Amino acid sequence: TRRSSDLYEGNLEHYFRITMSHATNLKHPYHNFRHIFHVMWLCYAACLFYRRELSPREMRNLLIAAIFHDFNHSGRTGDDFFNIEVAVLALRTYATEEDRPYLGEIEALIRPTEYPYKVDVSTLSLAGQILRDADSSQALSVAWVQQIIFGLSSEMSVTPVKVFEMQEGFLRSLRFATEWARETFTQEVIEEKIAEAKAYLTIIRGE
Repeated sequence: TRRSSDLYEGNLEHYFRITMSHATNLKHPYHNFRHIFHVMWLCYAACLFYRRELSPREMRNLLIAAIFHDFNHSGRTGDDFFNIEVAVLALRTYATEEDRPYLGEIEALIRPTEYPYKVDVSTLSLAGQILRDADSSQALSVAWVQQIIFGLSSEMSVTPVKVFEMQEGFLRSLRFATEWARETFTQEVIEEKIAEAKAYLTIIRGE
């Protein structure tokens, strides 16, 4: 069993520096620094869970894909194809020499994160499923009011109340592909978040 300190090949310091120096979306309402690195952190947690199934190289590819999946995101809703192309261009621009032989594999992890999802998650590799699950679980984070309610309402140009109203439908439609995500974000966790969103709405509406 590999230790958590040497799960994946090398380190990712280069990509942290690149993100801090070159990413244009770090201060966006939702697709921001926190979203990028929260998704990466969740993918790292999944790497721990699947340390016997994923190789160090596969883990490194996954973590790099997590960092770049929304790199330079426009901060606007609409056709996400453009955002994916921009993210892939950034990956190609800033990838290290050691990672360039694996660009095709990393891009293949990034592209299915285009939203609304166009690729059936069941057709993805384990790493691809992890990234999709990590990306779609953001409404279940502790910072969901700031990130989801206020962040997405700004990027979608709707009121925060409207995003509160959308939560139950979105959360009930969540279908996680990986055992890691299903154990981390159980149905009980989802129901608790739905109840929390309803409680907010009750207070807002004065019911």
